[in-house]
Amino acid sequence: MKNLVIVGRPNTGKSTLFNGLTNSRDALVHDRPGVTRDTLSGNIPNRPWVVFDTAGLENAKSGIAHDSTDMAINAIESADAILFVVDGRVGLTPMDLEWAKLVHKKTKAPALLLINKSESTKRLNDINDFYKLGFGQPILISAEHKRGFDEIYEFIDKLAGNEEFTEPEDNKIKIAVLGQPNVGKSTFVNRVLGETKQIVMDAPGITRDTIKIPTRFYGRDIVIMDTAGLRRKAGIKDDVETLSALKSLDAIEKANIVILIVDATKNIENQALSIASRVYDAGKILCVALNKWDLVDETEREDKLLKLKHQFSNSFHQIIKPLILAISAEKGTGVQNLFKRIYEQWDISNADTPTSLINRIVEKLVAERQPPMSRLKRPMKIKFAHQTGHHPLKITINVGGASDIPESYTRYLRRGLATALHWEHLPIVIEYNKTENPFDDK
Repeated sequence: MKNLVIVGRPNTGKSTLFNGLTNSRDALVHDRPGVTRDTLSGNIPNRPWVVFDTAGLENAKSGIAHDSTDMAINAIESADAILFVVDGRVGLTPMDLEWAKLVHKKTKAPALLLINKSESTKRLNDINDFYKLGFGQPILISAEHKRGFDEIYEFIDKLAGNEEFTEPEDNKIKIAVLGQPNVGKSTFVNRVLGETKQIVMDAPGITRDTIKIPTRFYGRDIVIMDTAGLRRKAGIKDDVETLSALKSLDAIEKANIVILIVDATKNIENQALSIASRVYDAGKILCVALNKWDLVDETEREDKLLKLKHQFSNSFHQIIKPLILAISAEKGTGVQNLFKRIYEQWDISNADTPTSLINRIVEKLVAERQPPMSRLKRPMKIKFAHQTGHHPLKITINVGGASDIPESYTRYLRRGLATALHWEHLPIVIEYNKTENPFDDK
């Protein structure tokens, strides 16, 4: 795969272009400049290219803008090709010239100059000025309306030559990292990656996009997704933060496993429990990571852990026992053990359980506690049970002579199956396939 890097000053439409090329909505798009901070990556469908959306290049000596620009420069240095994006309505700016010089300095990769926002030629400034950037003939495009993309495809196809493209197998475990702002999500991601890929600052709201990064950690190929911090609705200040929060929640649906990072030095808030509830409702594997555990007084650790497990256990019906592990993202302690445990849960959830085993367990449970009588005071008969799904684990039970089975009895069966099959940390769904008795109405 080759690297195609989109660069330019802020607010030229780079993220809209990224979404268009990847046929996704992964990049957060807003009229405000500087919304993109980290570097996003995605595949161009049916082509051997990975495209990178970088933060707008800015002249800053410190802070978020400086870190974002550093990451953009790193992407430029690793590029096989560059798409340099300018704003045709604004015209050539001194910042465009400055960053064009930087691109020429940092890479010898071929570059294509794209004049974006070119829906109407009447609104364009003098496009001949853009020749001063040294990238040759500019291409007029509209990233929003996907106009001019044929020239982009022609450019990258020519560079790829006869390189064959095979669709990558989607066998990587997708792991979303969620949590409230400033609990250490990006520090955790950087620890897993072994390098600084995500901006880390002691302030909330630094990450805005959901950043997907393929990597290999503890013996497995994974895609780790760093998300924007989720706070209570009352704490959301503007529409950019609202969009970021929606992307974070969308990451739950796209993930196989969710790691919920919480600050161990503070009490668990209802917001964290609300996130956990969404994860369980989506049928995903959840691991709660108690970050900053090294800062918790040793005399308080045991009581704190018991309290948290009790709080989570009593909040959800979908699981029997929450997976809660203590870590320090900054020091790295507990991180490998966390991945060992979630890989174990993934393997368990992927396995097909023999129908004979499930039926033996269910028969034993029924023998120990009979199901309730039907609405006509006839005994319910549990006839046959088998596994019908994996994520979440799903058991379908054939029953006869049954009206609606009480939730209390379903919880009893769920707990018994989970305990016997070591599914305690996994969400389990039990469905009933009812066989009607033809004499019920007689």
